[in-house]
Amino acid sequence: MKDSRKVLFLIVIAALGYFVDIYDLVLFGVVKAESLMSILPNASEASRAATGKMLFNVQMFGMLLGGLIWGILGDKKGRLKVLFGSILLYSLANIANAFVSDVPSYIVIRLIAGIGLAGELGAGITLISELMPKETRGYGTMIVVTFGALGAVAASLIGAEGQVVGAFIAKLSGWQPQNWQVVYLIGGGMGLLLLLLRVGALESGFFQQMNHNTTIQKGQLRLIFGKKENFIKYLHCISIGIPIWYTVGLLIMNSADNFGPWLGLYEISNGKAVMYCYLGLSAGDLLAGFLSQWLKSRKRVVQLYLIFSLLVTILFLGVLQQFNITDSTYYALCFLLGAGTGYWAIFVTIAAEQFGTNIRSTAANTIPNFVRGSVNLIVLFFGLLVSLGINDGASATVVGCFFIGLALYSLSQLKETFGKDLNYFEVS
Repeated sequence: MKDSRKVLFLIVIAALGYFVDIYDLVLFGVVKAESLMSILPNASEASRAATGKMLFNVQMFGMLLGGLIWGILGDKKGRLKVLFGSILLYSLANIANAFVSDVPSYIVIRLIAGIGLAGELGAGITLISELMPKETRGYGTMIVVTFGALGAVAASLIGAEGQVVGAFIAKLSGWQPQNWQVVYLIGGGMGLLLLLLRVGALESGFFQQMNHNTTIQKGQLRLIFGKKENFIKYLHCISIGIPIWYTVGLLIMNSADNFGPWLGLYEISNGKAVMYCYLGLSAGDLLAGFLSQWLKSRKRVVQLYLIFSLLVTILFLGVLQQFNITDSTYYALCFLLGAGTGYWAIFVTIAAEQFGTNIRSTAANTIPNFVRGSVNLIVLFFGLLVSLGINDGASATVVGCFFIGLALYSLSQLKETFGKDLNYFEVS
């Protein structure tokens, strides 16, 4: 009973941590333009846009790097240390980001923030997968991602109303922060408050048993990249997650510039599109968790979601182009697109369940971050098709069909992991 309470406490911490994680991940997109307007007031709009894209790429590189660092540390030093270490790092980076005054410091801080953001989800999912009974651990990961996804909604809302908190700060300190500075400070403050909850959190028993055995290789990348069977599994796990960031990173994040105008709508807000998408993602993750437990299958649920995503994408990019739709209809579609990506929790759980205890943290941390990093490949593929004279809708449809088809193939190559015993090790 005591350990059950501690596991529930850990789920709460992981969910709150992921909430702040997603808040910060989406936050940069929400306040990017406003912050660069303040830092580069005399620069052209094109120059600020290019700087924003460069900063985003730096952040994504930081996440790829952080996935490796935190994953290996999680297998060598413990999942709990990584969970709180990553929260501390991205929280401090958030606070520092509120005080940047030039592009070089912005670059350094987004790199550090990216590294910090890379560790929380993988560590949390690994801990929950190893601490909960194998028949019900899907509920734990469902709670984490369902609640965590609402961090994007918070980022959109706070990003639009940060001046209210700014006025309160000015009243207390005499310093009047700008809206974008307030939003960063709130993110950092939420993360630091989470660290107060670390007392009494439970480390994985699997890790503790492994840590006493000095003969086991822990966090060794060659157990993934140097072993053909594991490397192929690793690539398949990445492939099934890419459609999620195709939807978020291409369709939703480019609503104002590409896909709103494609449907004849020129007043679409990226912030609102992101908010409705993540509301859908949160609802989708909640449903996916229950479906997975009911069907006793991870693979069947992911398959259903991929097919649903394909149908909504075709509706979004093809069918509705023939009709005059309203802004409200567009945001409803963003919700449906987000719901189709609601297998994120199951996807990360599958990644954790595919590998042994001695490289599970490495896999669970790196795979989601390689998926997030795939957005650059997705946008490059889309841009290449557009440069060939293919319109935005057709180009995005081709990209979507390719990656969803690849995901369905990869899913068919992975073994079902529902109820799998995770207390085993990988050997070279």
